[in-house]
Amino acid sequence: MARLLLYYAHPGHRHSRANRAMWEAAQQVTGISRVDLYATYPRFDIDIEAEQARLLEHDVILFQFPLFWYSTPSLVKEWIDLVLEHGFAYGAGGTQLEGKAMMLAVTAAGPESAYRPEGYQHHDLRTFLTPLEQTARLSKMHFLPPYVLYGALKAAAADALSPHAEGYRALLEALRDDRFDMATAGAGGVFTHETLRLRAEA
Repeated sequence: MARLLLYYAHPGHRHSRANRAMWEAAQQVTGISRVDLYATYPRFDIDIEAEQARLLEHDVILFQFPLFWYSTPSLVKEWIDLVLEHGFAYGAGGTQLEGKAMMLAVTAAGPESAYRPEGYQHHDLRTFLTPLEQTARLSKMHFLPPYVLYGALKAAAADALSPHAEGYRALLEALRDDRFDMATAGAGGVFTHETLRLRAEA
């Protein structure tokens, strides 16, 4: 079994429907570690040593967040800036995360059709996540294809979140149990609950 660490970051959690449904589904998964970053660090006073210790104790690091202006919520960026420091995650002696895996679970307000060269976002979603992918690479971690919910606002309004949340729960269990298969990533190099394929056994 892999030791899975889930970081959740949503500054408006109590107003969220999509991410809240995902976070609630994650509570049903046993044998993993969960951290609500905004609840833990409401004033952004990140405990660097504690966070680095957390990372060392786990094999897979997953960040769940809504896409904010083509990036992460600000606390995730602050966490990365402080925790993944020189000599720990990169640079001379910075091999502490080598061989671990990083994954993202992202919600996007726009539909999937928007995240194409011909769509109004002009790029696929994976392009906007490039800084995080390169962060993983610089830290010698494997970057796994992201789990994505497109059209999150409409899905929430239509009460259509259950399949995505259930897929998220299944994904977390598969990561924990070493049943995740990267080879099944769909168009644009991401997964949705409709394209997610998991091995039955490790």
